[in-house]
Amino acid sequence: MTTPAKSRTLTLGHSPDPDDAFMFYGLAKYLVDTEGWEFEHILQDIQTLNERALREELDISAISIHAYSRVLDKYALLPCGASMGDNYGPMIVANSPFPASDLLRKKIAVPGEMTSAFLALKLYLKTAKFDYVVVPFDQIMDAVKSGRVDCGLLIHEGQLTFEREGFVNIVNLGEWWYERTGGLPLPLGANVVRKSLGKPALSQLNRVLKRSIEFALNPTHRRAAVVHSMQWGRGMTEELADTFVGMYVNDLTLDFGPRGRAGVERFLKEAHELDFIANPVALEFVD
Repeated sequence: MTTPAKSRTLTLGHSPDPDDAFMFYGLAKYLVDTEGWEFEHILQDIQTLNERALREELDISAISIHAYSRVLDKYALLPCGASMGDNYGPMIVANSPFPASDLLRKKIAVPGEMTSAFLALKLYLKTAKFDYVVVPFDQIMDAVKSGRVDCGLLIHEGQLTFEREGFVNIVNLGEWWYERTGGLPLPLGANVVRKSLGKPALSQLNRVLKRSIEFALNPTHRRAAVVHSMQWGRGMTEELADTFVGMYVNDLTLDFGPRGRAGVERFLKEAHELDFIANPVALEFVD
């Protein structure tokens, strides 16, 4: 086992949802070689993790690609750990159908202003001027059902369960992005690591996190990892949890690859051109 030059406990932030839990199953259960590092798992919703990244509070963290554009000086992207919508993704749902062209006249519940889903919605609408309210991601369906809002921007497993809950799909932003970009995935989340840890440690940590993802994806371990992830599945069956995990933990999670990187570059480039993010973004990946 290789020992890092400066071994210590690192804070590792990720969302309390099945895909992140699946991804870090190997680390959480001490089933993979960590090369001497210890990890304190911190589970918080993605908006909170985005805000903490702005303050550089965590060593390693899941982060929205949207929020990454604001922490370039503090964090580098890990090549592994991405969540991408490959012809699927965040969607606007409502209690009854209406034309997507009416969205500018509707009140929309969104899961956070720094989420990639929110940025994708702005790109879809081509404006930042619309009526919305920030609601915790796991309360958006309730806000729509109660009539507090006209529709809601769903992330996580709601993309699979919305029909069962009685909602209709107004627009799927992942499908929209895939069609208009000629087949690029919609970049949603990634893992970042503090650059101040130093390049040798960053490379080592990338190996460790990728090892955890590979472990969970291995057919020998997959079912145990899915069962573990169901603690955060909010009533999902094992079959549904496995389907959801497969959507967001896959080959693009092991490595962005050319398609993934192209998707991120275009997503952030278009956001900058429409003044949704202040500065152009040059992606910085850990080697």
